[in-house]
Amino acid sequence: MDHHTSGQHNQPSQASSFQWLSFAYQGLTEIPYETILTQTDTLEVLDLSYNLLDDCYWNPALLGRLEKLSTLILDCNNYTSHVKFPYMPSVTTVCINKNKINNLPVFVEEVWRKFPNIKILSMMNNEAAPSYFNGGSLTQYIDYRLYVISQIPGLEILDDTEVLEKERAEARKTYRRQQSGHSSRKRKEDSSKKHADIQKNPNTIIK
Repeated sequence: MDHHTSGQHNQPSQASSFQWLSFAYQGLTEIPYETILTQTDTLEVLDLSYNLLDDCYWNPALLGRLEKLSTLILDCNNYTSHVKFPYMPSVTTVCINKNKINNLPVFVEEVWRKFPNIKILSMMNNEAAPSYFNGGSLTQYIDYRLYVISQIPGLEILDDTEVLEKERAEARKTYRRQQSGHSSRKRKEDSSKKHADIQKNPNTIIK
């Protein structure tokens, strides 16, 4: 699901209100909060794709003010696995295709914690999301899907493919939901290691 919303760079006046804003293809190195935060009462879709944004300019406190935002599009930027999102329970769709995400457990845990109602996640063309398009094997791709589905149980679409019930069942058998706290740290490390091993060795048999 390479979700690239088309549209012009909107610059709302004080009297204007928008449900959708696109800042795509603007060469931005910082998020234009001055404009975005005038729309806290109405904004539902925010497109920041095809820019030069990275973790250094992500201010988690500010986008968290967008209480009605349902879709966040960050395709083709420079975000890494360690990006810190604000807590946004209204968000149901996150598109972060073609960034620099290479640590799947770290990134997925952040997504699950900060977007508790997420239904659609698209992260194609990241190192952490192996597929035929970026040199990954079928085994790696399947394991990637099972891991993400196991950690975000409410997910309905991953990348451009619907999550099937048989995938949910297999994901539950293969991986356990990571829990915070000292008692679960070893399980988290073991789960992360298992995923790292399968990425390195596509012939690994998952147990």
